Amino acid sequence: MSGEQSRAGESAGGGALEKAQPLAVQEAEVVAVRKGMFPSGNGGDTSGYGRLVRRIELPGQSPRPYGSYFDEVENELFGALDEQGLAPESAIERVIVHRGQMTFQVRREHLVQVARTLRDDPALRFELCLGVSGVHFLHEIGRELHVMVPLMSITHNRRIQLESTCPDSDPHLPSLYPVYPAVDWHERETWDMFGIVFDGHPALTRILMPDDWPGHPQRKDYPLGGIPVEFKGAQIPAPDQRRSYQ
Repeated sequence: MSGEQSRAGESAGGGALEKAQPLAVQEAEVVAVRKGMFPSGNGGDTSGYGRLVRRIELPGQSPRPYGSYFDEVENELFGALDEQGLAPESAIERVIVHRGQMTFQVRREHLVQVARTLRDDPALRFELCLGVSGVHFLHEIGRELHVMVPLMSITHNRRIQLESTCPDSDPHLPSLYPVYPAVDWHERETWDMFGIVFDGHPALTRILMPDDWPGHPQRKDYPLGGIPVEFKGAQIPAPDQRRSYQ
């Protein structure tokens, strides 16, 4: 029996669906706690929401069974990685099923191999990459920069998402261009807006901002900037210099 048939049989048998995968990270992570409706400052809060407290929480490892086709996708992917000599727990940090979407959090050094496996394995066939986008979690020390990569299997009519992270101090991720050439401009935009360097990209240049633009505008620590405006003798300061309502 081939590896593919074995994985499919295991999935169909149902026994593997109840088994949690040996992944390193299991619990949800609180990356910030925000208070009030507006950013902190010295001004008085007139909104009525001054006592609002919001926890910014990233979901943890989801328990199995996940439901839908998600268990089968995990079984097939983990089995295919095993056949390649790569332990799944070495490549995948956690698997999250949240609001009907499945996300594999992949360690950056294994991102290309995992993506290629998802594309090429006959039981998976995620042939279409729908884009690359960045997220900046300013307070998640050591993994501030996240990249989200949604994938679609046209063959099996399925959707999943890959996620990988890197720190502000070393903002490098391997480019997925060798696996999905259509991400060329998506990775350029993510570099332009977030400063994530995609190693191996054929022409990583800015796409929205001028080539000599300082910084990356969609990072959370990027100043709002703006141009002071004069109106009937009154000076309106740039947005990041205006008073706060907190």
